[in-house]
Amino acid sequence: MLSRAVVRLRTLAAHLCKATMSTNHLSNSPLPEATKASSTAAILIIGDEILKGHTVDTNSAFLTQALRKLGVSVQRITVIPDIQEVIAKEVALLSPQYTHVITSGGIGPTHDDVTFESIAMAFHEELHPHPELTRLVEQFFGVVDKNSAAMKLAMVPRSAKLNYGTDFRTGQPLRYPLVSVRNVFIFPGIPSLMEKAFKGLEHLFAGSGTTFYSDEIFVDADEAAIAPMLTKLQRVWGRKVALGSYPDWLSNYHKVKLVLDSDSQEEVEQARAQLLEELPMGSVVPLVTDPVSIATSEVYRLANNGTPLGEKVMSALKTVEAALAQYSIDQVCIGFNGGKDCTALLHLYYAALKRRYPDSKDKVKALYIRIVSPFPEMERFLQDTIKRYDLEVFSVEGSIRQALNEVQERRPELKAVLMGTRRSDPYSLTLTPMCPTDPGWPDYMRVNPLLDWTYHDIWMFLRTLYVPYCILYDKGYTSLGSMDNTCRNAALQVVDERGVTRYKPAHLLENEEEERNSRA
Repeated sequence: MLSRAVVRLRTLAAHLCKATMSTNHLSNSPLPEATKASSTAAILIIGDEILKGHTVDTNSAFLTQALRKLGVSVQRITVIPDIQEVIAKEVALLSPQYTHVITSGGIGPTHDDVTFESIAMAFHEELHPHPELTRLVEQFFGVVDKNSAAMKLAMVPRSAKLNYGTDFRTGQPLRYPLVSVRNVFIFPGIPSLMEKAFKGLEHLFAGSGTTFYSDEIFVDADEAAIAPMLTKLQRVWGRKVALGSYPDWLSNYHKVKLVLDSDSQEEVEQARAQLLEELPMGSVVPLVTDPVSIATSEVYRLANNGTPLGEKVMSALKTVEAALAQYSIDQVCIGFNGGKDCTALLHLYYAALKRRYPDSKDKVKALYIRIVSPFPEMERFLQDTIKRYDLEVFSVEGSIRQALNEVQERRPELKAVLMGTRRSDPYSLTLTPMCPTDPGWPDYMRVNPLLDWTYHDIWMFLRTLYVPYCILYDKGYTSLGSMDNTCRNAALQVVDERGVTRYKPAHLLENEEEERNSRA
C-alpha cells in the first residue's frame, strides 16, 4: 500500500493536469500539417497495468469520441508499457505525423512514472526543475529536498509549457497547469481525472473547423450476404464517405449495424439514400434502444389500434388492471423464468403498472423458479432483464407447488401471482383469467392475462414492440427448459444454398402445434 505521502504526491500529479489552455503557444516549432479533412491525433496509453489486464482502458474510448466531436480525426491508438525507451521511441514516431499527440498515464512520484523523462528523451532534451512547478510542489508539501519523490513532479523537459485555464464546471481559475511539450499533451491516467482535464481543454483541440457527420442503419440480414454490395458502394464513394459494417450477435432485431461517416452532411445523406436502395427489401429495421421507457404508451397504443392482436392486448390489460385494483403493488408478483410468454407478460404488466402508478419507485416483484442446468444464454438474459425492468427477484427451487410454499413463508404479504400461461400449455384448458390455486396448494390468486393468446400472438406482440427476448429463440429453439431437456426444433431446420444446415428463428415457426417439439 502506498504511504500517505505518496498518495498526496499522486494527488498533486493529477492536479498538474487539470487545467485549460492559456494564451501560451505550444512551441516555436511548427506543428505537423493537418489533412485537408481535419486535424489528426494519436493517443498513447501508457501503463503496465493495461497490458497485464489489471486495469481496463476506458480513456481511449472517451478521447476518440470527444476529439471527433471537435473535428479531430483519431488516426492511431497505441498502448505501451512503462518503459522509458519504448515511450520515447513512440512519441518521436508519432509527433511528426499527427496534429496532436495525447498521452495518458505515467505521471507521478514513483519509479514507474516515467512519462516526463521519456518525452524529454524523445525530443533530445534534458529534464529541469521548472521554477513554477517547483513553487507549486513546495506550496503543497512545504519545502522539500530537490532529490525527493515530490520534486519529481516538477522535473519536466526544458521546452515544456504550462497551460493554465479555468475549471469548466465552476468557471474558477485552476491552480495547477497541464504540461505540454511541442504538440504532445500529457494527461493523467486515472479516467475520471483525465476526462475532467480534457473537458477543460476542449477548445485547445477545436481549431480545425471540421465537423463530422454520421448516420446509422440497422439491417436484419447476414453480413456475408450484403458484403459484396457494401464493397461496391465504398468503391463508388471513395474517401468522401466511410462505410463501417459491424455485426451484432446479441440483438433480436438486427444482425448488422452500418455506419456512414463524412465531413459532409450532404454526402452522408446521399450515401444513406443509395444504401437504402441497395439493401434487401424489408431488411432495414428501426433501433428501439429503450422499449421499457416507452412501454406504457406503446402497449396501450397497440391495445387501441383495432387489430385482432390489439383486442387481445386490451383484454390482457383489463385482467392485469383488475388484479391491480384488487391487490396493492406489494401483494402482487410476476412469475418470470426468461421464456417468451413471461417476457411478453412482464412487458405488458410493466406498462399497466406504470400507467396506474406513474410516480411509484417500487420495484416490480418477480418470482424466479430456478432449474437444474440452465442455458448460459438464459442466465445472461435474466440478468439483463432484471436491470432493464428494475426487478426485485426472489429465487426459489423445486416444483411450482414447492416454490409457492417457500414464497408463502418468505414473503407472506404476497397474495397474487401473474403467470404467462396459455390454454395450449399442459393442464391449462379450464383456467380462467383470475382463479385461486387448487385445494391443497398454497393460497394464491393466479392471474392469467395471456390465456387466449396463441404462439403467434406472443411473437407478434414482442416483435411489434421490439421487446428484447432470450437469444436462444433466434437459434432454433421454440420452447425453453433446461439444457438437459431442450433442443432445437426440427421444424425450423433448413439447408442454405451452400449446403449448411441452419435453423430459422422461433417467430417463423409455421405450425403452432410444433412449438413444444423443442422439449425432449
